Amino acid sequence: MKNIYSEIIASKDKKLLAILLDPDKLSVEKTVDLVSKINSSPATHIFVGGSSFEGNHLDELITTIKQNTNLPVVLFPGNPSQISNQADGILFLTLLSGRNPDYLIEHQINAVPFLKKTNLEIISTGYILIESGSETAVQRVTKTQPIDRNNIEYVIQTAQAGELIGNKLIYLEAGSGAQLAVPLDMVRLVRQNTTVPLIVGGGIRSQKEIENAFEAGANMVVIGTAFETNSNFFNTQL
Repeated sequence: MKNIYSEIIASKDKKLLAILLDPDKLSVEKTVDLVSKINSSPATHIFVGGSSFEGNHLDELITTIKQNTNLPVVLFPGNPSQISNQADGILFLTLLSGRNPDYLIEHQINAVPFLKKTNLEIISTGYILIESGSETAVQRVTKTQPIDRNNIEYVIQTAQAGELIGNKLIYLEAGSGAQLAVPLDMVRLVRQNTTVPLIVGGGIRSQKEIENAFEAGANMVVIGTAFETNSNFFNTQL
């Protein structure tokens, strides 16, 4: 089993890049070709998950992914229905920016019986949704409001609270299909004021924006929509 968190900690000077695959938008038939393109990209991890999931092919999908890559496959679940023992690990998310108890603790409690039956590496992750110029799927599903993108001090305090609670990762998220990415000043200041690894995702549409996020202090950058709409993303972007 891959020791995902230890590898993230050990890779402080390495730029980690995760490709997020939404199982609701991906068929098993298309997976082999897509994973082949991921293998030839700079990606270091594959995340699987979304705000919601209506299918029943998650196990098959992840099995197919793992048969065709050596990259760690990590669940990024919107609810307990997105747990699969076929993956290597799971980001055990707490929506720190929201006040809906379902996403603060209820879904986590309901996930425990499923997680106890798996061998997944469970990584406690503080998830902070940042206002991005449009309503995202996370907002619709969780019925929570993102934090104002100009209120950087509050975001810093939220991230620090997550770290003090015991979160092993902090994830700043603009949301799937976001118009605006997480502000670089916010990334920089959260990085300077926390000690756990920082993940940044949402609204990143070019390789330049990926580099900007790394330069601001992200340990890992996540792209989803950009790769989802153009699987040749890394061959066509400057």
